[in-house]
Amino acid sequence: MHLFYTPDILTDQELPEEEAGHCLRVLRLGVGDEVSLTDGRGCFYRAVISAATGKRCRVKVAERTEQEPFWNGRLHLAMAPTKNMDRVEWLAEKATEIGFDELTFLDCRFSERKVIKTERVDKIVVSAMKQSLKARKPLVNGMTAFARFMERDFGGQKFICHCYEGEKPLLRDVLVPGDDVLVLVGPEGDFSREEVELAESKGFRAVSLGRSRLRTETAALVAVHLMNLANSREM
Repeated sequence: MHLFYTPDILTDQELPEEEAGHCLRVLRLGVGDEVSLTDGRGCFYRAVISAATGKRCRVKVAERTEQEPFWNGRLHLAMAPTKNMDRVEWLAEKATEIGFDELTFLDCRFSERKVIKTERVDKIVVSAMKQSLKARKPLVNGMTAFARFMERDFGGQKFICHCYEGEKPLLRDVLVPGDDVLVLVGPEGDFSREEVELAESKGFRAVSLGRSRLRTETAALVAVHLMNLANSREM
């Protein structure tokens, strides 16, 4: 099943340029062929190619179906990106395959990467959404200073993962099914103590992901998986 991402399909029944190129030049589809589309907002569309000229591909929508959400609540991961972008991209791909709603990159005191271009990450997220046959695309936010992020209001449960000593329950044991969830994961050098204290003053609860010391991207993926499992709907 070839699925094309068409976020503006309700107002413009033409495939975006990159999707059109894949449809026409790679798959060699043409007028009269049926294609499957998603707007990334929860809907699939069955359509037929109505015009194909050069790099442009127009379609006529024949049917619209809504995909029931796979999980309850909104699942939000905020993490400090690793120095190695390959690891960030791997995390974005796998987290999308598992299922979550939003990814924010944090600029922390000990961050080794202070700048990130989200365009490529967003493309990887789109590809993973299509590959895993989901109709909802996670939102990818740019780099945000940790202190500024703490100024935002968040509903639901809020957790911060860090390696400092102290009483920290396992994330899996404190997640409340059905609630919105935000989990913070720090850089390779961890959050600073000041950042942890700031987060806790804003209502974030310190949690553990287990006894093993995890890489940043591994910890982030574990957090996404736990959030997803706790909020998954019955099949």
